[in-house]
Amino acid sequence: MIEPFDWPALVDEALNRRREEGLTQREHAALAGVSIPTLIAFDRKQTRLSLHKAMDILRVVGLVAKPTSLSSHGAFIKAAEKRWKELIQDLPEDSPSRQPHGSYAITYELSDVFLRSVRELQEHLKSAASHKYTGWPPFWVPTRKAIAPYPFDGGIECWLGQPDTERAFDDAAHSDYWRASLEGRMYLRRGYQEDAVDMVSPATIFDLTLPIWRTGEALLHAYHFAESIDAPETSEIYFSVRYSGLAGRELKAWANPYREVFGDHRYRIGDAQNSIVCRVSSIDENLPSLIHELLAPIYEGFDFFDLKLQLVEEELAKMRKDRKGF
Repeated sequence: MIEPFDWPALVDEALNRRREEGLTQREHAALAGVSIPTLIAFDRKQTRLSLHKAMDILRVVGLVAKPTSLSSHGAFIKAAEKRWKELIQDLPEDSPSRQPHGSYAITYELSDVFLRSVRELQEHLKSAASHKYTGWPPFWVPTRKAIAPYPFDGGIECWLGQPDTERAFDDAAHSDYWRASLEGRMYLRRGYQEDAVDMVSPATIFDLTLPIWRTGEALLHAYHFAESIDAPETSEIYFSVRYSGLAGRELKAWANPYREVFGDHRYRIGDAQNSIVCRVSSIDENLPSLIHELLAPIYEGFDFFDLKLQLVEEELAKMRKDRKGF
């Protein structure tokens, strides 16, 4: 016999265990990878929560067995990274398409999304990419056959670093690899723009303002993609960034000569990453605060550099005003 599912009792037990473990509501939400409003809805015993979010909340306090395999989103990222390594394996060791000096990866997942076909996915990606804020947008959908996206493994992928393909730029910063799934998961890998210019030695600097622009337009891509698929107001996004090859780089104001970094700020270890969870509908209005929340801990790795919210606000305002400017 299987006992009837007692949702209120399960929530009460989760709250008891949270208190016993000394977790705050915010800490519980962070460990579960959900937003504060989602956890509040859980605490109030609301039954409209998606099953996977409820499972993540319960798993933190030991009420759901830990999975024996990667989460779906984690598996998607692992598959994308494995695929990129397959694509570059026959390239020369010094090929820019290998992004040899480091790279950054941007990933996101929208909740409650499942598209019917790769053709439908392609149309929504085109719609999202039509909102261009810079000259080299994330998840660009080229139309030239040699570099155009194509169906792969039940989704769509695009690799701009293909050898023997005529390209205007053949450096690491223009050798994007991206992948998209029918479930609203996106992965983008790109080399550093700072490593692709003659006046700066590769792997020596990390620009002050470029990450603000690049993550800003990527988060806006998620917003426009959600608009295109007519996502519900309650849809949430899990958005993450990861920077590799940071060891030894110094924080410098290179892309925007009107900015200045005072003092020496160097990164001591190799990689950095962070993530945020929010409602998709909040992105447009709260973009500066979301990007600040995402990037400030990463900038602190450069000898405790304090990334000011005002700087983020000013740079994003410029990005949105210029549209295709930088």
